[in-house]
Amino acid sequence: MTAEQLSKIIVKGMEEKKASNIVVMDLRKIKNTVSDFFVICSGNSDTQIEAISDSIEEMAFKAGESSPFRVEGKSGKQWILMDYVDVVAHIFLKDKREYYGLEELWGDAKVTRVG
Repeated sequence: MTAEQLSKIIVKGMEEKKASNIVVMDLRKIKNTVSDFFVICSGNSDTQIEAISDSIEEMAFKAGESSPFRVEGKSGKQWILMDYVDVVAHIFLKDKREYYGLEELWGDAKVTRVG
């Protein structure tokens, strides 16, 4: 599965649990990036961001993708990072997303807003 295909599956997993403000950032043309895509979304509660994370993992698994290489933040439930190596999903509580401003840090990326 290509990184682009996986990013679309991650978006579906986010949409399944009503994530808001979904953004796909294409990092492939930027030097020294950690992955090909960032897929970022917001949730309204710690329960919702955990459900979004579970949905992404389930959708990716059904599509034939193995479990994420690493998952960070599930215990804190404010920012969950799911590292699929070529694609990294970031699931934020709304206020944490604004605070960290990932979209601004990777300002050279091609950004696609979903929905």
